[in-house]
Amino acid sequence: MRVLCFRTLDELTPYAADWDRLAGGVPLRGWTWLSTWWRHYGSDDQQARPRTRLFIPCVLDDRNTLVGLAPWCLDSSASHGRVLRMLGSGEVCSDYLSVLCHPGLEEQVTQALVDHLTGDDGRRCIPRWDLLEMSGVDAEDRAVGRLVDQFAGRGIAVHRRPGMNCWRTELPTSWDEYVATLSKNRRRQVRRTERDYIESGRAVLHVVERSDELPAALDLLIELHQRRQQAVGHPGCFASPRFTAFNREVVPALFRCGQLQFYRLEVDGRPVATEFALSGDGVLYAYQAGVDPDALEHEPGKLINLLMIRRAIEQGYRAFDFLRGDEPYKAHFAAVARPSIEVRVVADRAAARLRHSLWLAKYNVKRWLKRRLQTTAGE
Repeated sequence: MRVLCFRTLDELTPYAADWDRLAGGVPLRGWTWLSTWWRHYGSDDQQARPRTRLFIPCVLDDRNTLVGLAPWCLDSSASHGRVLRMLGSGEVCSDYLSVLCHPGLEEQVTQALVDHLTGDDGRRCIPRWDLLEMSGVDAEDRAVGRLVDQFAGRGIAVHRRPGMNCWRTELPTSWDEYVATLSKNRRRQVRRTERDYIESGRAVLHVVERSDELPAALDLLIELHQRRQQAVGHPGCFASPRFTAFNREVVPALFRCGQLQFYRLEVDGRPVATEFALSGDGVLYAYQAGVDPDALEHEPGKLINLLMIRRAIEQGYRAFDFLRGDEPYKAHFAAVARPSIEVRVVADRAAARLRHSLWLAKYNVKRWLKRRLQTTAGE
């Protein structure tokens, strides 16, 4: 196998279909999501962002078929050195990120990548890197697991720590089967909600069917999200112009690919909640929502999730994923925690090891303080 490094989106565009094939049906690591992220959070224009560049090593087999790739970019600064990060990281909060790999070739692909990054393939990797940071990775991800083992096996320092849990509900084939999986108290609440809101016709879930409906749908979501977050003293995700611009581009792009569903919940003819979810390989990923802070007596967040799950079952989805965050409401929907990890791989150079030692000391102090505060609070 051989490794080629790509530095611009234009170079990678011919491989977009191969990229999606390797993404395994997870839209958060697909071409549309991550290439759009790069256009808003990175740049191929080195004059615009000279300290950030695309760095995507791609692994090709002896038939010149793309069998693996690492969707990374390289950030450079005096304080942190040259840091490889995963596309999609940061405020966009992409989950299930990974080293993309043809199933069954994890060992060969990750070995080729590590050979390239360490120079063991006889070609010194340019540009040089000091640290590889990976976040939003499923703890059971095979490709990242093998990549980390490859580094550790060569004596390269690796630090792993728990990340935020994702929460996923495995869906049965019928609504009644799903309700039967809930606790007795929750079943009673669901049946009451069905009677008072759904069967009575008070609550109606609308689904965007045409692309020309998306701008207004997204405007409503942004309005409701911001109002709700500001009502509790938070700035809201869409206070970030970059995040807003990213969503305005990626939402219609995913819709055209059949990877997005956009919902609006009305109660008594009034919009009280809206949400869009990403779709892939039989899983619906609930990504972004907004609820009306003046309609909380209807519990619009719980109501729209309930109707989304019901519709997902009717459409034959196998799972509903709430993505990251340990909010208690997720367990009420029979969701189960899926642990994630964050990984730091430190290049075998004195400056890189020193930076990591300083980071590790700071990290351990924070952990000690957190435990101390928890102990004090419990006394």
